[in-house]
Amino acid sequence: MKILIQNGRVIDPVAGIDKKMDLLIKDGKIIKIAASIKEKADETIDATGKMVVPGLIDMHTHLREPGREDKETVRTGLRAAIKGGFTAVCPMPNTDPPCDNQAQVKFLKEKAEENGIAEVWPIGTITRGRNGKALSEMTELKEAGVPAVSDDGDSVEDAGLMRRALEYASMIDLLVISHCEDKKIAGDGVMHEGYWSTVLGLAPIPAAAETVIVERDVRLAALTGARLHIAHVSTAESVDVIRQAKKKGIPVTAEVTPHHITLKDEDLKNYDTNLKVNPPLRSISDIKALKEGLRDGTIDVIATDHAPHLVNEKEQEFDHAPFGMIGLETALALSAALIDEGYLDWKALVEKLAVNPRKILRVPGGTLKEASRADVTIIDPGRGWVYSKESSESRSQNSPFFGRKLKAQVTDVISGGKIVLREGEIK
Repeated sequence: MKILIQNGRVIDPVAGIDKKMDLLIKDGKIIKIAASIKEKADETIDATGKMVVPGLIDMHTHLREPGREDKETVRTGLRAAIKGGFTAVCPMPNTDPPCDNQAQVKFLKEKAEENGIAEVWPIGTITRGRNGKALSEMTELKEAGVPAVSDDGDSVEDAGLMRRALEYASMIDLLVISHCEDKKIAGDGVMHEGYWSTVLGLAPIPAAAETVIVERDVRLAALTGARLHIAHVSTAESVDVIRQAKKKGIPVTAEVTPHHITLKDEDLKNYDTNLKVNPPLRSISDIKALKEGLRDGTIDVIATDHAPHLVNEKEQEFDHAPFGMIGLETALALSAALIDEGYLDWKALVEKLAVNPRKILRVPGGTLKEASRADVTIIDPGRGWVYSKESSESRSQNSPFFGRKLKAQVTDVISGGKIVLREGEIK
């Protein structure tokens, strides 16, 4: 099948392209990119007034399968991903059972192939069973196709074990993704420690609960030479630690979520449990530091930390509700606000959402060069839209953004040369 995309503003940071061009796709590959293409095609997409960018990739997603298919499945998660412009996702391994062996990796890949609408790059565990006691079989996990390992949901509490994990990962060139949280400092906290935790009477989580582990793991990365990626950075102090580490040449990268740059601790004043996330929503000064980190390159990636939960789980007292919110479908629009605020331009945003994650994970894609796999996301940057429960593809509904007017909408997605989203509707 031939697909012709015409008249769009093509943005490809890898190829150094940012101008109006046409794109021709055949047999799953991009076969031509030029100022004007006159060839006949089976399907033509007029992208006038729209951005044509490499397919986005979310390097931090929770698909819940296996174990909690009532919250999300590979199928529903991938449909939500496509709706948000993501042609690939990296499911975290905190499932039941955890993704700590080749069979689990194979299971996730086969599930993705069954649906055929987006790629899945499973993340393996750092420790067996995610129990923090013994290292997983990282070589076997890498052979099965994982680009990284993580015990996301928990830090590796034992610093000696974390050092060994980094040493082993460096030997086989595997990325280590660290969930940085000292649970002894966090205690039973449910929100950011500050003025609003006092006013609301909710148990606080100090910024130090994150930053001390960021500092520890950065130092271990310096010691071992391993590639370290810090998940869901949320504090100004963590940004400073990462910035200084990069200046010293330590191989560390970092991500931030759209909700951590959009929402603040004050927003919890209505006790909406959909705003209960881990790490917690932080202060205005933290948010500013995160945005500055994105601007100066300290923070490399925007990732969703899409975390589905059931309505009845979230409809509990704040202290007892689970942490997490869904985010695949709103990530692009929330992140695009950084452009209006002057922190990023479209090229930089595409780097954070499509290019840098693949570079860090060392997986193919992230470009529209000829002969590359045809993963393409088309965005209408000026289109306003309202996120609704009725239009959401996720199996769960734990989002604080339902009913919110957003700007910048994904209109079309091509995954592996196949049109999977056309004018906002999944094919």
